[in-house]
Amino acid sequence: MSSLKTNEWENKDQSERNKVEPSTLYLVATPIGNLEDITYRAVKVLSEVDFIAAEDTRNTPKLLQRYGIKKPLVSYFEHNKRERGEYIVSRIEAGESCALVTDAGTPAISDPGEDLVVLCRERGIKVTSLPGACAAITALTLSGLSTKRFCFEGFLTYAKGQKKARLKELSGEKRTLIIYEAPHHLLDTLKDLYEAFGDRRVAFCRELTKINEEANQMTLSEAIEFYTENKPRGEFVLVIEGAEDKAEPEFEMSVQEHVEKYIAEGYTKMDAIKAAAKDRGLPKSTVYAEINK
Repeated sequence: MSSLKTNEWENKDQSERNKVEPSTLYLVATPIGNLEDITYRAVKVLSEVDFIAAEDTRNTPKLLQRYGIKKPLVSYFEHNKRERGEYIVSRIEAGESCALVTDAGTPAISDPGEDLVVLCRERGIKVTSLPGACAAITALTLSGLSTKRFCFEGFLTYAKGQKKARLKELSGEKRTLIIYEAPHHLLDTLKDLYEAFGDRRVAFCRELTKINEEANQMTLSEAIEFYTENKPRGEFVLVIEGAEDKAEPEFEMSVQEHVEKYIAEGYTKMDAIKAAAKDRGLPKSTVYAEINK
């Protein structure tokens, strides 16, 4: 086969693989700030599907207009996902193709798109995902912290008791941790993180891919001081250093004995707990709980 015929075959194969199919849900990643961060395939799919399900039908048209795309929009967000999910699925079952987009980034990541994917899977509807922008991965690569092993927590609950319990569970996590946070909750979350994790390094990422992009690294104590004096602005991605891999057996004494050692040296009980926690690389709440069993 000549090289010309080979290229014709490869181009035809590529075209077939990128063909928009009926009765299919397409998860289309969209830019998280810079409108240039969209793939050729994403533009093609958005241009060719029968309709687009969008988290915010006021925001998505700006992206569509940028690329000359005119398609019917259906709103799909947290507070209408049950009713609207059934509507979207019924149209797909009738043979239409649908592209799901979130406000920014990859649908179904900290996003009600997860529920629509589950519904489609339950009904035997084909789902395919177009890779693209994701704030969590963008922040991780900018953080300056370890990218070898990481875990994604998304948004923490705002119920105080549940939040503290979850952070306690995560305090021993050795992988780099990624969470999302709104500006008006940031300072409270930093204080909760400090109480549960101790003074770890954190990268604070905001305005990603935009002109004023920031990726600043501080310790939690430095961050609490900074954001007490400077009002947080914009949505944050926090990339948090994992727990130290410090084995308990290096201490011949128990946690109780460790605290008592400092008390014998003249420390108050709380200062002794803080000192022992620092020595062991543990949150002081963990040490406090251990000696008050």
